[in-house]
Order: sequence, then structure tokens, then C-alpha cells
Amino acid sequence: MGDFAPTEGYAESGSAAAIALENLSHVYRNGRGAKNVDLRIGRGEVFGFLGPNGAGKTTLIRTLLGLIAPTGGRGQVLGLDIVGQSRELRRRVGYLPGEASLYDWLTGYQNVDFALRVRGVADRSRLKRLAGVLDVDLGRRLKTLSHGNRQKVAIIAALAHDPDLLILDEPTSGLDPLMQETFQNLMREENSRGKTIFLSSHIMGEVEALCDRVGVIRDGRMVAVDSVEHLRKQRMKYVTCEFAGSEPVPDLAAVAGVRDLQVSGQGRRFSFAFTGSLDSLVQSLAGRGLSDLTVTDPPLEEVFRAFYEQGGSR
Repeated sequence: MGDFAPTEGYAESGSAAAIALENLSHVYRNGRGAKNVDLRIGRGEVFGFLGPNGAGKTTLIRTLLGLIAPTGGRGQVLGLDIVGQSRELRRRVGYLPGEASLYDWLTGYQNVDFALRVRGVADRSRLKRLAGVLDVDLGRRLKTLSHGNRQKVAIIAALAHDPDLLILDEPTSGLDPLMQETFQNLMREENSRGKTIFLSSHIMGEVEALCDRVGVIRDGRMVAVDSVEHLRKQRMKYVTCEFAGSEPVPDLAAVAGVRDLQVSGQGRRFSFAFTGSLDSLVQSLAGRGLSDLTVTDPPLEEVFRAFYEQGGSR
């Protein structure tokens, strides 16, 4: 596939972003893949990339890295065209695939050293520092390491050449909770140094802890791109309310947006999930002796389950 002809404003906006995709697609013969994805990720941003298995996450990542050719649209990474300049952009990117390819017969050090030599990087001080931070013995052959320690080696290989952009697919797979926390601190440190991080993960706590914005892909299409906080606020709420006195309680089962209703406290205490206007809900509750009302945001898992199951909206 040949180089894309630039469209007005595209080159300028793309070069100002770490990742700039315009209607980017890679669709396989069976109709699956990534479809017409528009996305801008600013330099220095931590972006979470979420979606159910088979949604097109890996396809999109491989396309924007120039590892597979797009079937439509265009893209730039670090101001470089993903088709015509893919080799140069990959020199500046640290990529950790979901299933990293490492050489079992080599030691951890030899695996990372080989990757650095291919990139023409002579300094090994960063390699050694990362090994200390992640607490992994790089002197052992890969085939003797646990899954978690192999993952640490793969993380080091992605970071050791000090890339401008990190693209990490399920980076903490196999890591214990303490090491997941260490990884998060490492990512915060990298971001504080100006690194852009594109993080695909199924661990919602990790996404919530690290990311400025998130994008959700489903059936190959982006169904949401927003900040975590805004997505949470515009979707479902958890509500608990209680009524005192002798006034009849409202028929909450008939209120639009109420689901999973639970009743306790002799029929005067209610807990439920709510989607819709809080103003209309409060109006439904008013004038009935309302004595207590608590509204909380749902766990992040609940927010994204709705997108995974229903597709959500942009």
C-alpha cells in the first residue's frame, strides 16, 4: 500500500500528537479487525485502551505500528507516517505485545542486550536500573523463569532503549499485586519524564490509577473516548435512600432509570442502580419524608461492562 496523500490540516495536527489516526482500518476477510478509528493522543498523555477479547485492540496496535498495512485511512505516530516511515517510528517506540516473543535459550540479559544492539543502543545502565526496580535476575535463562519474571524481562526490553512512546498490551499479566504497584510507580516516573503511554489492560484498577483518558473499542469501532471521571459521572450511579414518618414511599420500581432495586428497613430503605437525570430522580423522591440519600459512582468495572455489553456511545 502506497503513502497517503496528506489532507488539509492532517499533517499539522498529526505531528503535534503522539498518535494521530484518521479513519484508520485494518479489516480481515472475515470482516473482523479495526474499523474507521479516529483518535488523537497528546504527547505526554497516559491513554488507556480497553475492549473485550476480539474487539480489535491488537489489530489496531499492530496497524498503527506499521506491522500490518492499513486497509483504509491513515495515521501518524510521533509525527511519522505509519506506512512510509514505520521503521523509524518503531525505533522511537517501546512495544510490549500481549504475548511477548523472547528467546528461551538466552538469559534475560542476553534477550534485552540483543534488542538494544539491534537498535544501536550502547548504554546498558538503564537496563541494569530497570532490572533492579523490577527485582528480576537477568542472569538466568528465560526457560527457567516463572511467567511473572518472564514478563518483567519483556517490560525491560520495551523500556531499555528509553523510547518516547510506550505501547503496552497487558503489561502486568502474571505479576503479583506488589509488583503491579511497582510497575505503576515506574509508569508514573516515565510519564513525569515526558513519555507518552498507550496502555491496553483488563485490570481496571490499573487503568484508573494511571490513565488521563480512555478509549473503548467494541466490534472494531471506538465506542467511547473520554476521561475516566467523565465516563463514570455520565453513566450509572448507585443510590441508597431512606424515608421516615408515615408518608407513602414512592414506587421506585416505576421510576425510569432505576434497576436492581433492593428494599429493606421495613420497606422504607431502598438501594438501586440508576441511569438518567439525577434532578428527575430527586423530584421523584421529594415530598415523601426523605431522611437519607446517598449517591455514589460505580466501580470502574461497572462503567466499562456497559460499553462491553452494549457498545455505549461516543
